Amino acid sequence: MAQEHSFDVVSDFDRQELVNAVDQARREITTRYDFKGVPVEITLDAASITLLSATDSQLRAIIDVLQSKVHRRGIDVKVLDAQKPEPAAKGNVRQMLKLRRGIAEELARDLTKRVRAAHPKVQVRTQGDQLRVVARDKDELQAVIKQLKELDLDVPLQFTNYR
Repeated sequence: MAQEHSFDVVSDFDRQELVNAVDQARREITTRYDFKGVPVEITLDAASITLLSATDSQLRAIIDVLQSKVHRRGIDVKVLDAQKPEPAAKGNVRQMLKLRRGIAEELARDLTKRVRAAHPKVQVRTQGDQLRVVARDKDELQAVIKQLKELDLDVPLQFTNYR
């Protein structure tokens, strides 16, 4: 009897690395000359990052710094879902960056369809906000990983729990 092999497809990030990236970005922005005397705020919540600045251009500069720090810490920048900037008190501008975690149900269905169409010998099961891919042949699983990596998705995918 042949043994089955599997892996999980997840969309997640290391929370502590994100905290470190936000702290580094906050430190860099407070020391930059173009932000001297300007109200700048970066707040990390459980599901979002809130940015506050005086102008849109400074807000974009904050986002660039934050994205570079997040990338350096090994987190995919796709985790940050930028919302529309909105006016705040005292003429400032606020923007929310929602943190993407988990695979949405619609995306899970779409990925399942694509994998089953390309690889009929592979089984894909949805388990909450992740997918379990099972096959008898390791080569099939490697082909599925290659296929999923080639897709241009809005969420970052990681492959874990190889068995």
